[in-house]
Amino acid sequence: MTQHFPTRQLRFFLTAPSPCPYLPDRFERKVFAHLPLSEGAAVNDSLTQVGFRRSQNIAYRPACEQCNACVSARLPAADYVFSRSERKVLNRNDDLERHLVEAEATMEQFDLLRRYLTARHADGGMAEMTWPDYVAMVEDTAVRTHIIEYRTRPADDGPGDLVACALVDLMSDGLSLVYSFYDPTMTRRSLGSFMILDHIVQAGMTSLPYVYLGYWVRGSDKMDYKIKFSPIELLRAEGWTLMSARDLKAPRAA
Repeated sequence: MTQHFPTRQLRFFLTAPSPCPYLPDRFERKVFAHLPLSEGAAVNDSLTQVGFRRSQNIAYRPACEQCNACVSARLPAADYVFSRSERKVLNRNDDLERHLVEAEATMEQFDLLRRYLTARHADGGMAEMTWPDYVAMVEDTAVRTHIIEYRTRPADDGPGDLVACALVDLMSDGLSLVYSFYDPTMTRRSLGSFMILDHIVQAGMTSLPYVYLGYWVRGSDKMDYKIKFSPIELLRAEGWTLMSARDLKAPRAA
């Protein structure tokens, strides 16, 4: 696949091997580049379309020597047909208010993130995230980034309770979900799935064709939730490919 980037200043680097956070007994390597401040949005668009992800001002993608389990995934918003169970999730959260806010970190968001990480990812790489780390994750960006806050409807004139957040990049062809977190005690609401479904709704409202989900990792319990959404497109060697549920459940060729 040939891709032309809108800058000549992009340089790519390769990380040293480190333990894989998704699959046991494997090691990961990443290729990465620093996004230029002047053309960050356009470069990030181009890189995301060929399988990169953004973290602060760095775009990266896996470059593992003996593994290709990480596959970029996106949802075609215009063609998406919500299942009965997905409509129930949307309806169950119909009482929440959606607020688009600037990519500026708040202590209220950070407190929610800490509760989420402690309950859901206590042994993960982000478990020790500090306030300065969170500020950098949200605010160190050279692209069009915002936060969607989901709040309960207030009983008075003040803001409702913050129950979920999504850090999102606005791209030329879609919405890229960079990171999301939510109140871990509200299990009945299925807030993780709800935020993905709601971004499909948002993409449709703004005529954006895709919602980018990052990587699906075959064999990883942490990432299997992504292939529950259908239709879904995965980035193969021949380009973005629409995959069926049967394709995704089939054993991988040796």
